[in-house]
Amino acid sequence: MTHDHALKPLPIGSDGWRDEIRATFRLAWPLALANLLQMLVHAVDVIFVARLGERELAASALGISVFGLTMWAFTGLVGMVAALIAEELGRRRHSVREVRRSVRMGLWLAVATGLVGMGICLLGERLMIATGQEPQIAAQTGMFLQVIMFAMIPMIGSAVLRSFVSALGRPVFATAITGVAFIASLIGNYAFVFGHFGAPAMGLKGSALASVVTALVQFASYVIAVHWDRRLRRYRIFGNWWRPEWDRLRELVRLGSPVMVIIIAEAGLFSAAALLMGRIGASELAGHTVALQVAALAFQIPFGIGQAATIRVGYHYGARDRVAMGRAGWVGIVMGGGFMCTTAAAMILAPLALLRIYVDPAAPQNAAMVGFAVQYMVVAAAFQLFDGVQAVAAGSLRGLQDTRMPMLIAVFSYWVPGLGISLWLGFYTPLEGTGVWIGLATGLVFAASLLTWRWARRDRLGLTAT
Repeated sequence: MTHDHALKPLPIGSDGWRDEIRATFRLAWPLALANLLQMLVHAVDVIFVARLGERELAASALGISVFGLTMWAFTGLVGMVAALIAEELGRRRHSVREVRRSVRMGLWLAVATGLVGMGICLLGERLMIATGQEPQIAAQTGMFLQVIMFAMIPMIGSAVLRSFVSALGRPVFATAITGVAFIASLIGNYAFVFGHFGAPAMGLKGSALASVVTALVQFASYVIAVHWDRRLRRYRIFGNWWRPEWDRLRELVRLGSPVMVIIIAEAGLFSAAALLMGRIGASELAGHTVALQVAALAFQIPFGIGQAATIRVGYHYGARDRVAMGRAGWVGIVMGGGFMCTTAAAMILAPLALLRIYVDPAAPQNAAMVGFAVQYMVVAAAFQLFDGVQAVAAGSLRGLQDTRMPMLIAVFSYWVPGLGISLWLGFYTPLEGTGVWIGLATGLVFAASLLTWRWARRDRLGLTAT
């Protein structure tokens, strides 16, 4: 199966628009499906740990929040490898050496940031105590993090190789490999949590070990795929792996650091929203958690489209084709926004069907939680369009290697109008939990509007000058 044509330059005119839509779709659907499968990988851990008890589930949730935020932030840092590769391919179709340099320095950065992430995990118990967690749960969380931290480097490394295979027109490899990781997670949790296939029953520690095994399987699968595929193999990305390319490494850090800050800013807003909900009431927090899971599930599609837009725009940026840059970005933005209109309609017309993915809406004990979740999903439906647009607009700007101003836009949008309105409506009006969600929606509206405005003015701002 080949997708080489997904990287070829496209003609100007209506044919160019049709070809761009097809090319973006070929890149986007495997990446979006891989994102959805990655959510399933995380869900497997929760399903198995939940059977151990409330304390174990709480410790796992706290540990994953620390590990996950750290890992995703560093994944954002190395993710600019995709934009650099796409630019190099657009500038010169067979720029083997330049692509290899970008991937090699991406892998170096994965190791360096992974070591930092492991250091953060080692402080897990102290972090939990500092945030007021019960000592017993803090100790369990610390133990969990001391095991799962070994998944940090292979997971960030996998993100680099995913960028490489996707930018080279093989995004379906990301889908297949994430599917392999899902199976590995199922087998690992079944073996190590409850003691099957001759393995000892390790409980919570077994779930962490299963995550490590899954991460290693995922990274090894990418290595095998790169060596197996003839087109990918000729880049010899593991050749001379010890040779430094300091200019390329600095460029990656310069472009990727703002992306990392954006991830932290957005995740921080939603973490703050959960803390606010906890102060309003337990049922409100439970409803918030479930509604947010539904919204996060829907977000994986425009997130994948945004990743595809980075590659498509980056390719045309390297080819110095301003018309094609604009076309690629607008195709992605319309595609992402259009999909989110569909999910918004589903949230309004069939909220209980969506909630059934995670809970039983008919169970009496879930009545209060479901009632609040349905209220919040009405607001979530309103911001679905803006969430999709901001994801793809940010991805398109990354294709132009524009990350610093989008970072400032994100930090302002999420933490000034977003958090400010959440606090005001949540605690100083009768809206309470719904008010917190209106604040989240406001942050996304600001981010989407400002990022799209910047994309629309890309030529005037000099972003397309190469």
